[in-house]
Amino acid sequence: MPEVHGRPSAAAVPSQKIGTNTATPATTAPAATPAPATGSEIPWYAVALALGAISGFAEVALGDLMLTGFLALFFCMLMGALRPARPWRWVLVVCGCIPLSRLFAANVLHIYTERAQIYEAFASFITGNAGAYVGSLGRRRVDDLWGMVKSEKR
Repeated sequence: MPEVHGRPSAAAVPSQKIGTNTATPATTAPAATPAPATGSEIPWYAVALALGAISGFAEVALGDLMLTGFLALFFCMLMGALRPARPWRWVLVVCGCIPLSRLFAANVLHIYTERAQIYEAFASFITGNAGAYVGSLGRRRVDDLWGMVKSEKR
C-alpha cells in the first residue's frame, strides 16, 4: 500500500504530546521516489488488438477452430515473449477479439452463425493462455541465460 506523506500521526512521533502543537516532530527519512515510467503500453495493446482482429477474421472467414486456436497460441506467445510482465493481459486482448468478431459477424454483417460457434470461440482462451505464459517464461529464461553469458558465469 502506498505511503501517504503529510503530517505524521501521534503514534509515529514519540516526542509529541497529544493535544499540544508545540513539540517538533521527529525527523523522518526522505521518501522514496517512484520509478519513472519507461514508456506507454498503448502501442503494445494496439499490436495485440490487431493480432486479435486477425485471429477473429480467420475465425469468421474460415470457420476453422483449429486454425483459430493455433493463431491465438502463436499471437499470445509472441506478445508474451515481447512483453513478459503480466501475460494474462495478452490473453484477454488477443483472445477476447475472437468471440467479439464472431458476434460482430452475426449481428452487424448478418453472417449466419450458430450459437455453438459463438461459444466455441471462447475455446481460444485455453490455447492463448498456454501461449502467453510459455512466451513469457521463455523470454525470462532467455534473459537469465544472456545475463549469465554477459557476466561470464558458467
